[in-house]
Amino acid sequence: MFSHVHLGTRDFDRALAFYRPLLALLGVAERFCEPARPWAGWQSSPGPRPLLLLGRPLDGEHAAGNGQMVALLASSRAQVDAAHALALAHGARCEGPPGLRPEYHANYYGAYFRDLDGNKLCVACHEP
Repeated sequence: MFSHVHLGTRDFDRALAFYRPLLALLGVAERFCEPARPWAGWQSSPGPRPLLLLGRPLDGEHAAGNGQMVALLASSRAQVDAAHALALAHGARCEGPPGLRPEYHANYYGAYFRDLDGNKLCVACHEP
């Protein structure tokens, strides 16, 4: 369904230092990084798409949208917990601690946070 999702940042180096360990923890491989441009991309498996892209907005304006959220898939509830803790340790703001969200479905376990530019992210596991 998706080709790619692009998250904006006003400080690429700071954002890259945030996303690299978070996506590595989730087992998502970095596909490219071009600091001079600046942008970076991570590839889903088995790939090549969808991609998660990080970069400066072309118009140089606001980096984060309001009402938008990107949800990253975790393989376990423990991975959700670890990703949320890692994000907060790297400066993210908590938007909802890890836990079951049965209003979505019986096994939905998620955690919510905003990155350093205000982009809202979720890390979710759908397994019991």
